[in-house]
Amino acid sequence: MFCSFEGKPLILRAYGKARVLHQKDKEWKKYNSKFPLSVAARQIFILDIHLVQSSCGMSVPYFSYNCDRDDLAKWSEKQGTDGIEQYWVKKNQKSIDGFKTDIIERTGITDVVNSNT
Repeated sequence: MFCSFEGKPLILRAYGKARVLHQKDKEWKKYNSKFPLSVAARQIFILDIHLVQSSCGMSVPYFSYNCDRDDLAKWSEKQGTDGIEQYWVKKNQKSIDGFKTDIIERTGITDVVNSNT
């Protein structure tokens, strides 16, 4: 779902299926190159959109964009690759809705797992 917070009110909903790419997947480099470089890049979602709907959005409040936050980028750089991988092992085994992420298997970070056991 996308909302317009400036200008004309609008809500846009996109429906479809998604698949996830991890660093060891063959398409990773192709898609990862489209984003700013980040030591913490862990997943890319490829969306196959089947239906798009819009609605008025008249109840969406106005917000003003000030700037991007750089807190996550700074934190990630401070952690380094090893710290990020340890974080993934500790915090990213399941999605927020409880699904297994396969992040260890699909990123090849078995060294971090073995050192934590």
